[in-house]
Formats: sequence, C-alpha cells, structure tokens
Amino acid sequence: MLDVARLRVLLAVARKGSLTEAAKELHYSQPSVSHHLARLEAETGAKLIQRAGRGIRLTEAGRLLAERAADIIERLDATAEELAAHVGLRSGRVRLASFPSALGTFIPKAATLLADAHPGLRLQLTEVEPPEALRLLRAGRVDVAVIFRYDDTAPEDNGLHLVHLLDDPSFLLAADEPGAPADHAGSSWIAGCDRCRSHLLDVCAKAGFEPRIGFTSDDIVAVQALVAAGLGVTLLPGLALAAHRHPEVRAREVPGSVRHVYAAVYGEPPHPPATQALLTALTQSL
Repeated sequence: MLDVARLRVLLAVARKGSLTEAAKELHYSQPSVSHHLARLEAETGAKLIQRAGRGIRLTEAGRLLAERAADIIERLDATAEELAAHVGLRSGRVRLASFPSALGTFIPKAATLLADAHPGLRLQLTEVEPPEALRLLRAGRVDVAVIFRYDDTAPEDNGLHLVHLLDDPSFLLAADEPGAPADHAGSSWIAGCDRCRSHLLDVCAKAGFEPRIGFTSDDIVAVQALVAAGLGVTLLPGLALAAHRHPEVRAREVPGSVRHVYAAVYGEPPHPPATQALLTALTQSL
C-alpha cells in the first residue's frame, strides 16, 4: 500500500522541481526527502524522478502518480476536515464553486450567515461557470456547486443531488426602450457563456428568427457597456442585473424565460455537517 506521507513528498517535489525546495516546504531535511522518494520508488517498482541539469524532473510514471496523489490527498484532507466538523463545526472548511452573478448577489449574505452560525468553519469560494463547477464537484474538489439550468426537466448525472434555490427571470436589454425579442430580429445580439448562448438561441427561435450575434462576452459589465453604446441587444438574467446595472441600459422582462438556480451536492442526504450548514445558509440568504 502506498504511504500517504511519501505521496505528499512527491507532490512537493512536483511543485518545486527541487529536492531542496521541497524539503523547505515540508520542513524536512533533504536526505529525508530523498529517502522518502527512494522508498516510494521501491513500493511502486517505477522510476519516479530523474536528473535534469542541476535540478530534477518527474518521469512519466512520476507525473501520473503525482496527478493521482493530488486527488487522493485532497480527498483525505477534506475527509479529515469533515470528521472535525462532526465535533460541532468548530473548525474545518467547506468549499463552494459558483457562477459570477450568484457570487455578486446572494452568496455574500450566505457566507455571513454561515460565519455567524459557525465561526470556526472556513469557507472557500471559487468562481466558475456551471459545467466547470460540476466537474470540480464530481472530482471532490468542492463540496457544493451553485449552478443554473434553463431546462429543469433534463436529469443531471447520477450521484448529483440538486437543491432548488430560486428561479431567475431573463431580461432583454437595449439602449432604448426594449420590446419583445421579435422586435429586435434585425439587431446585433450579444451572447454570453455556452448555456446562456443556447438559451438566447432558443428564445429567438421561439420568436421566429435566428439572431445575428455580433459579440460574445461572459463579463456582465462589458456586455452592458456594449448595449449602452448601441452596439447590440442581449438577454441577461435578473441576478446579473442585480449584481451590476449600467445606468444607460433599459431592461424588460421576457415572459416565460427563466433559469433555475440550484445548489448541487454529490450524493443523497444526509450530507456531511459542513455541507449541510452551507446549504442551510444558501437557502436562508434568499
């Protein structure tokens, strides 16, 4: 069986590219680092490092083992913190990945509620779009992923549990008073992330036209600046407008056009205490 301490040594060497620097990071002596690596090579039967000039580098086998070790150690650390959470959530960490407009609206309030209820629990935040947030969740790199979906009937992958947070209406933005989507069939349109772009195409298709997309940006500040300059029209969700509203854009809600916002966790309830505490804070923040 592979020794976790030796895997940590291999990871430090992979990060630093030097036995000396890895020893400093781990507070080991250099001979101790060399000893751990030699023992790890004996355990695996593979050459893991090789000399490269004055430094060292990992072999292909070493890189493979380091990649797997990173996932293993992260899961072990997360498990240790979850176990610590069972003694009253006095310590530990919980990790959340979310899309930008949620981070700019209700998640700060959720973070405050969580800190008030559990002062010793540390919250880590990562800003990513839903597909990447779900990838991080499946890999065990985050505990909760706040995501959005436009189709609330399509199932997610097996193993994911979704907690509904809110329904977020869409708004059509223009420099002048916006009409219905069909009234802007001849306009240049501004598209966002892949999910938002697909939703835009679907809304326009239902209105009987295919939009001419002139710009693509995930940045709600940049998108609204383009709209204010008269360079196009767009659809934005209500959370994005709540996070940032350009004073020179006009907005009109598009009836029947909403995205569904969820907190996704891996596995069915009961969830680990720290995860459940974060879910509770998210629902209370709305």
